[in-house]
Parts: sequence; C-alpha cells; structure tokens
Amino acid sequence: APAAADLGALAAAAKAAFAALAPPPLKAKSPAKAAAPEAAAADDEDTEMVVDPWAVAGKIDYAKLVDQFGSQLLTPSLLDRLGALAAKRGLKLHRFFRRGIFFSHRDLEKICDAAEKGTGLYLYTGRGPSSAAMHLGHLVPFLMTQWLQEALGVPLVVQMTDDEKFLWKGEYDEAAGAYDLDRFRALTRENAKDIIACGFDPERTFIFSDCEYMGHMYPNVCRIWKSITYNTARAAFGFEGSSNVGQSAFPAIQAAPSFPSSFPIPLSKTPRSDHMACLIPCAIDQDPYFRVTRDIAHKIAPKTHPLRGKPALVHSKFFPPLQGALGKMSASNTDSAIFLTDSDDEIKRKITTHAFSGGRETAKLQRELGADLELDVSFQWLRFFLEDDDELALIEREYGSGTGEYWNTAAVKTRLIVELQKLVKEHKKRRDVLTDADVDKWMAVRALAPAA
Repeated sequence: APAAADLGALAAAAKAAFAALAPPPLKAKSPAKAAAPEAAAADDEDTEMVVDPWAVAGKIDYAKLVDQFGSQLLTPSLLDRLGALAAKRGLKLHRFFRRGIFFSHRDLEKICDAAEKGTGLYLYTGRGPSSAAMHLGHLVPFLMTQWLQEALGVPLVVQMTDDEKFLWKGEYDEAAGAYDLDRFRALTRENAKDIIACGFDPERTFIFSDCEYMGHMYPNVCRIWKSITYNTARAAFGFEGSSNVGQSAFPAIQAAPSFPSSFPIPLSKTPRSDHMACLIPCAIDQDPYFRVTRDIAHKIAPKTHPLRGKPALVHSKFFPPLQGALGKMSASNTDSAIFLTDSDDEIKRKITTHAFSGGRETAKLQRELGADLELDVSFQWLRFFLEDDDELALIEREYGSGTGEYWNTAAVKTRLIVELQKLVKEHKKRRDVLTDADVDKWMAVRALAPAA
C-alpha cells in the first residue's frame, strides 16, 4: 500500500515465509572512514541491507534497490517535464524532487503524457489508522501528494485501511465478547483530520474508509481475487498457514483503488473515467505490493487504457528515525519520531537528546574533518523539511567542513528545532479547527471536480 497506509505489520511467521521465497537480501557496506562519528554507526553501516514489506534495516543502497525491484531512476528530463507542468500553475518543482528524496518511478513518463494531453489521471494514496497521532514520517507521502495534486490539478482518492489494521492488530475481548474493529474505524476519522490539514483540494479529494466504501469497490476486488493465484500471493506477501483468511484476501482490497472503475461516483465527472491513469506516491518498500497489481492490471482495465490499467508509481527514500539515519522511522518507539501532536518542548527535547549526530568526537576533529552528513539525522531531516535551497546548501557546506555559523551539531539541531516547531504548530492550527462534520464532508461519496 502507499507509504502513508502503513502496510507492513505482518506476523513474525509471515516474515519467515517471505525470507524463504524472496531473493537473498542485498548487502551494502561502506568503505572504512577515519575518525568515525560513533562506533555504533560504523557497525550499522556494515549490517545487512534488508528492505521488504515488513522491515527496513541496515545501510540502504538505493541504486541496488532500484536494480533489484526493476524500477527506474528519475531522470533530469522527466523532472523537467514535471517542473514545466507545475510552472503553469505558479509552482516550482517540489524540494523532494529537487533533492532526490523521491528518486525512482514506474511509468511516470506516461503520467506526464496524460497531464500534458489532458487525457485524465488521478492520484491514490492511503493511511493505515493504527494510532491517533501521526508522525513526520507519515506526513512525507501526504506532502508529496498534496504538491502533485496542486501541480497537476487532479482528483485524489485516499484509502483508510481500517480493515487491514484490524486484520493484523485487532484483538478479541473475551470479557466484552467482541472484537475491537470499531477502534480502528474511530482512528480512521482522527487520522483523516491530519490528512485534511495537509491542504488538499476539498473539491477534488475523496477520503474513504474500507469498511464504509467496500460495496463500491467489491466488483473489482472480486476480479483481482480471481486474477491472483495463492502461490503468487504467498511469494509476494509471505502468507502461510497461520495467516488469517482476511490477511490473505486483503492485497486485492489495497489494489482496487488503483483502478478508476472502483470509483464510479467520485470520478464520474471526468470523461471516459475508466481510462484515467493512476499515480501512487509511496516509499520504495511498498513497491512489491503494486508489482503484483501491475502484473494483473490488464485483466481489470479496458484494453484501450493508456497504461493497460497499470498504476504508475513514484518512490521515496526512507525518512530516518531520530536514533540513526540508516533505517526507517517507527511509530512504536515514541522517542524515534516527532509526532504531529508534540509540543514545542517535546520537539526540542527529542531533537536535543535523541537526534543522532554525525559530528566528530571532539571540537578539534570537527573543525578538521567536518560532520558525516549522511549519518547526521538533523541534517537529513532538514533536507526533508527546509524549503530554502540556499540555506540548506550553506548548512551542508559549513557543517560538512566544520566552519562558519553551522560548524557544530548544536547549531544544526537548533535550526532543525525551529523548523519543526513551525511545521507542527501550523499543522495543529489547521487541524484543530476541523470538526466531525468537516470529516463527514470529505468522506462523503460524491462526484469530484474533474482535472482543472
């Protein structure tokens, strides 16, 4: 599923099955460095790179990952096309593209074709509502999707996978004699407020709960079920005998929004809506889900569909946890993340105390060698959230060389704290004014405005 949908919490037994069926994991090692910032960091760099739908660990070699997954790197010419489309609406290319944070794709050139010719396209992303509070890592795909919607002027569907989270994390209460499905349905509405606060176009955005909208998608879900063998599902998703039948069935539900015919009402104002192309922004670890979808897409979409029904994807690199820039942020460790509910003091404490430093062990070494920017979490987070390219280049130059105003870790952390406090405060301000009635409007099954 899209990175915001959090499809990764499978059972331990499923992990073992995937390991047996998937290609051997890649190893990525960095060359030895003099005066490494931290011994632990050096050890982490030598750990095995693991990227699958459930886990991200080790030092990630994105070039090898692209080669293994069979996607393509974004090229300057493709980014120029996106930038030209954005410029028509008064926007410049998003910093995630400018800085290589979104770096890989499948069929993005055909999305540009559709946008340039006006033949119809829409965006699809999602969120798995497992907690009331979202963190900055969850925000990244929504920030990208919001920019794409504004830059292309297109409809967007946001899948809230309350069913998926229940199937993997739900519990049966013996005392109450009931399952806790309604808990995930309630979390859907809370998370919807955070998504709305990202600034999407209300006339072109449909947020839906799987539990509520399933009847509309069910014909396509059935077609997808019929198209995927269980052997394929086991190989791709790691299901085995201990998986409940809902888990085995869920990938088709996640795949269904890739097809415009799953939205007969929301996309009804677009001519020949069943021919609309679909673009999915997501982290690259979610790509295996959509490889299966793309393999069977020709059986679901019309033969004259411009991509033969295949959804296009644009992949991001991973947003690192505070404790180190090598892995992927986790909501299960509250000190590894900045949450959208954190106060200014909590943000300052977490960055000051927990943000892993790429600075050297002494001031003398820092002045001589500069920081290891690849390992430094504060600098990496500024790459995600600091809009000003010139200021980021200044921090990179000074911190990386141990000179100037940003010569040390404390100065860089201070700059990051200011940026994150501003971001979270502005998000809270937009979120706090939203009511349940507002959520109802965004989640109402209605015809969305066509592409502008």
